[in-house]
Parts: sequence; structure tokens; C-alpha cells
Amino acid sequence: MADAFIIVAGGLTAGIITREPRGFRFYASDAAFTPLEGRLFRTTRAAGRAAHAALSTISRRQRRPEQARA
Repeated sequence: MADAFIIVAGGLTAGIITREPRGFRFYASDAAFTPLEGRLFRTTRAAGRAAHAALSTISRRQRRPEQARA
């Protein structure tokens, strides 16, 4: 079984996760995902969901200034 996995969200390489005794540790490879840096996830799927959620949060923040200008 592999000990490291690449996490991709929205076409971006969010980071990698490495297997640890209690789950999977996240290491961000893009500044957009630094809030997840060092977090421990129980499953690879949970790490992927968190990366997608972080990307959604970033997208919403980026849209707000444009909406304010309209």
C-alpha cells in the first residue's frame, strides 16, 4: 500500500498526504492550501474533500470584490 498520495482540487495540485499511524498528514504544495498544512485526516478522501472545500472558500473570497464593484 502506498504511503504518500497527491491531492488535486480544481485542477491544482493542492499538496500531498503521507500515511501516519493515526491517519494522513497534509503538506500543501500551493499557497492557496496552506490552511490545511500539517492537518491530520483520517482518510485520503477526507483530505481531498478538505482541499476542495478550501478551494471553494478561496473562489468565494475572490468573487466578493467583483460583486462589490458592480
